[in-house]
Amino acid sequence: MLLASQTSRRKFLLSSLIALPAMGVSVKGLSAAIAADMVAPSLETYKPVFFDAAEWAFIMAACDCLIPGGGRGPGALDTNVPVFVDQQLAGDLGSEIYLEGPFDLKAPATLGYQLPYRPQQVHRNGIKAAQAWCQQAHGANFAALDAAAKTDALKNLQAGKVDFTAFGEEVVGSKFFFGELLALVKQGYLADPIYGGNKGMKAWIAIGFPGARASYLEWVAQHNVKYPLGPVSLSGERG
Repeated sequence: MLLASQTSRRKFLLSSLIALPAMGVSVKGLSAAIAADMVAPSLETYKPVFFDAAEWAFIMAACDCLIPGGGRGPGALDTNVPVFVDQQLAGDLGSEIYLEGPFDLKAPATLGYQLPYRPQQVHRNGIKAAQAWCQQAHGANFAALDAAAKTDALKNLQAGKVDFTAFGEEVVGSKFFFGELLALVKQGYLADPIYGGNKGMKAWIAIGFPGARASYLEWVAQHNVKYPLGPVSLSGERG
């Protein structure tokens, strides 16, 4: 219910702001993209729906490391990627998956998903084991580590060098957990803003992606020509 109320309120505010020009009300300097950015939740005040406080700190820090800000484009925190991750796991993606056995944890990747866990369990158990390893290897939780130690931790997770079984997790491996987390972070960065991430369509604007425009076929074959129009969200907001 909390997730639904938060989403409904944002959609109402967003539609109200975007509708102003159509009603003959002009707000100087207020584009639809700016309006969308205004009504998107702030990371400083956002209340996670799925993650607890310690897990949320891990997700915030991991997102910041995986897509850092200050470069040519916005970072994960600039675009509300942690909000996307939280809301996806709190919704159907996190809980609805085929879980009828048998499961073969050693099966090749070509045989698909082989874990008796829902995505929610993969991330919750993975974070718990990763935090335990950080405590053992670096003496602190992931979010409290310096930049070099965070990078070291993520590289070890990615390479599968963190033995989760040593911390009581027998099903999820560190490499699999890292892959699932990275996939969600990428999705949150590039997905339509209606799903919680890509705040203000900043990622789309940075890469010149047109978004959900009805047609841009005339530009497909024009290589090395910059697309002149801003992106459009599924909700109708324009960048």
